[in-house]
Amino acid sequence: MQSLFIEGSSLMHRLSARAKLLILAALGVLLFVTTNIAVLATAVLLTAAVYFTLGLPFKAAFARLKPILLTIVVVALFSLAFNPWHQAVVALLRLTALMLFAAGVTATTTITAFIDEVTALARPLERTGLVRADDIGLAVGLVVRFVPEILSRYQAIREAHAARGLKVRPTTILVPLLILTLRDADNIAAAIDARGIRRHVI
Repeated sequence: MQSLFIEGSSLMHRLSARAKLLILAALGVLLFVTTNIAVLATAVLLTAAVYFTLGLPFKAAFARLKPILLTIVVVALFSLAFNPWHQAVVALLRLTALMLFAAGVTATTTITAFIDEVTALARPLERTGLVRADDIGLAVGLVVRFVPEILSRYQAIREAHAARGLKVRPTTILVPLLILTLRDADNIAAAIDARGIRRHVI
């Protein structure tokens, strides 16, 4: 599998995984308690400065954002169709700022660090008896790990369509992508169970 992590020595690379996750959570709260466009635009500029100074070439850095950015634009247009323009702009700026900082976090944090920190943060929840911290950490790690793999498969399917002169349609893209993703998920689940990682004490 591929990884979103990139080597570097930026400030984001030097911060601990826990600090980055807590900053991301705090940023999310702050962005959603204000509707001031100037403040939100400033947040977008600051998070963009953080993300685009991590060491990736601009083209590669932007390519990572395109699928999520497209979703954000669709959400903003949908909001514009049913709400005043101000609310649509606010939604666009909020989500863009969060996307940029979250992309920076995933680009500067290894999967191992993600799993360790999420597991540690979820450990107090085990006292309720409803969850296992190890399972939560593993689930988050797999989600982060699967993102570049799914994007890579999506691009490969599009290129296969183009090579055969076929018209790209949502159904011809999503169905094989879903099948390949589920197949990989089954293989990974089997490997996890074979190693006893998810073995619960009965």
